[in-house]
Amino acid sequence: MNERELVKRAKAGDFNAFTTLVNDNKNRIYSLAIKMTGNAEDAEDIVQETFLRVIDNIDRFREESSFGTWLYSIALNQTRALLAKQKQTDLKPIEEYLPTQTAENLHEKSIPGFFEWKDPHKELEDEELKKIIDKTIDSLPLKYKEAFLLRYIEELPIKEVAKIINESVASTKSRVLRARLAIREQLSKVFEERYGKKMFRLR
Repeated sequence: MNERELVKRAKAGDFNAFTTLVNDNKNRIYSLAIKMTGNAEDAEDIVQETFLRVIDNIDRFREESSFGTWLYSIALNQTRALLAKQKQTDLKPIEEYLPTQTAENLHEKSIPGFFEWKDPHKELEDEELKKIIDKTIDSLPLKYKEAFLLRYIEELPIKEVAKIINESVASTKSRVLRARLAIREQLSKVFEERYGKKMFRLR
């Protein structure tokens, strides 16, 4: 049974269909939640609240996007609400993470070698660097963090990410790009401290 048929049956009150939809997606939602919060208990709460919202609102799902995209949107809203409640808001603007260079840094062509980088966890074997990447992602302002995680960790197309975060494609691309620049800048600083190299490029 495909997703569309499962959704149709769930809307009609078929509990087994709803359970199948939950089981098919709960690991993805938990993975996103724990990356956003860094806390297993919070992630579990987000998953629970997400699916409670789905139960209450399944009739409102218009199927203009995939069921998974709709779930991500609900999960992100629950995450934002939790972080706001905990007052874990954006402590620093994204500019504090970015290179202190010209506006050309915001154009892909001005950063050779960097934009072939798909997933830092696949490109780097150094466990310490993975920790630095994770720490940097975790410290990013929320709107950049969520866009980056959806695009490069969850590996969603940019148009789908835009739908989930309710932004234009252009704005979403900008957020993802600025997050990548911030991560790259932090890695550059680490390499300069370690090896005296002023630039670090992932190839």
